[in-house]
Amino acid sequence: MTAQKDLATPAVRTISPYVPGKPLSELEREYGIKDSVKLASNENPLGPGALALRAMQQAMTEIGLYPDGNGFELKQALAHHHRCGVERITLGNGSNDLLVLLPEAFLTLGSEAVYSQYCFAIFPIAVQATGATGKMAQAFADDHPMALGHDLDAMARLVNERTRLIYVPNPNNPTGTWVQTKPLKRFIASLPETTLVVVDEAYSEYVSDPSYPNASAWIDEFPNLVVTRTFSKAHGLAGLRVGYSVSSAAVADLLNRVRQPFNVNSIALAAARAALDDREHLKRSAELNAAGMKQVRELLQPLPVRVYPSIGNFVLVDCRRPAGAVYEAMLRQGVIVRPVAGYGLPNHLRITIGSREQNVRMAEALGRALSG
Repeated sequence: MTAQKDLATPAVRTISPYVPGKPLSELEREYGIKDSVKLASNENPLGPGALALRAMQQAMTEIGLYPDGNGFELKQALAHHHRCGVERITLGNGSNDLLVLLPEAFLTLGSEAVYSQYCFAIFPIAVQATGATGKMAQAFADDHPMALGHDLDAMARLVNERTRLIYVPNPNNPTGTWVQTKPLKRFIASLPETTLVVVDEAYSEYVSDPSYPNASAWIDEFPNLVVTRTFSKAHGLAGLRVGYSVSSAAVADLLNRVRQPFNVNSIALAAARAALDDREHLKRSAELNAAGMKQVRELLQPLPVRVYPSIGNFVLVDCRRPAGAVYEAMLRQGVIVRPVAGYGLPNHLRITIGSREQNVRMAEALGRALSG
């Protein structure tokens, strides 16, 4: 086994693998628990809408054929949605696919990428796999108004002639923090054209804050801007894995050169196309999340924890003690949340906003776990 490991590149050998949230089946198998609740992976408790479900059923009749490798219909719909040319859209197996394709296309040994402390774990993993150098900017301190959020000035100070990629998730996972329109646009404008800035808007459909930007509207102004989005969150299609990026035509062309053939399957293409038109389901999802966010904050207010501000469909909770034991105690009550020690936050849990009933059960389990 050691000999085979030595065949891998040094960069790959030292990667710490991404650890996904525990699935319900694993919890119930390991603990003998039934009727468990998963609030660990920021999934939509409503699941997909009726239009997407119908489209999936119809797509099943042609499952014996390869999907449209160019995703023509979905790309046309997305181009209309973003009011841009279809040549600016790149489809991915979830937006995660694009976040990995970008360093694959643009980073080499000797180049650099910049990301913030507490950012989504895939960014440093994808950068390291290329052999490029990742540079992490310190996040805002815990007593800052946007505690643990992206300090764009600190990120800008790390940019040099070798910087090829900068990741700015907005809002950020797992902290829930966000960057407002004016500072983000000023930051992008300050960057050299040889540096791509990737704004990941995976949770944008949940956001109602008027100061939150729609960065995809800036593509014409900034040819070095790439915006990624997903159908996994508010659209409720996490299991299908479909996302996309909006960028300049030149960047999209390069991404399509490294994109795997048929990277989005037929059912995902059909479901995403239908979901894009299902404004009612998207509205219901956002309303449920807003009500759930308010409910969760109220339920957790009496507990000895700190709940950070968030505009996503999750909250970051400081348990004021090592969170591993709290997480384990919640598992034994059939409630899965997400410990984030791997992000450098050993006292914290990330908790997805669920249905009203799920939120109550989560809060009760957390209360019992904290009380010992």
